[in-house]
Amino acid sequence: MAALFKLAYVVLAFLVVVAPYAAEGAIPCSMVFGKLSPCLGYLAGGPLNPLCCPGLRGLVSMGKTTHDRQTVCNCLKISAKGSNIKPGKAASLLRKCGVSIPYKISPDADCATVCHRVGLRI
Repeated sequence: MAALFKLAYVVLAFLVVVAPYAAEGAIPCSMVFGKLSPCLGYLAGGPLNPLCCPGLRGLVSMGKTTHDRQTVCNCLKISAKGSNIKPGKAASLLRKCGVSIPYKISPDADCATVCHRVGLRI
């Protein structure tokens, strides 16, 4: 549990420092991180919070334009660099929540190529 709080503090500190510079689009990184905050425990190896999937679906539905989707991708890429997100957990989270995006949540994501419509499977 202490590790989860430590991760939360790291993410919050990261938001304060990086969010204003990370995105120029209509979707700020602080909003991306806020939507995904219930997912942090799962991404670090813990159980899935019931609030995680609705937040993730809401985030995906906000990506109306290519620029918005690239902005979200860059925010996720920054987040993956600055935390202990496990790549396998990120991929399984997308499946568990019924969400598809055209890139991996990883520090190596090529967000410049994101142009496809993301989708929700209901």
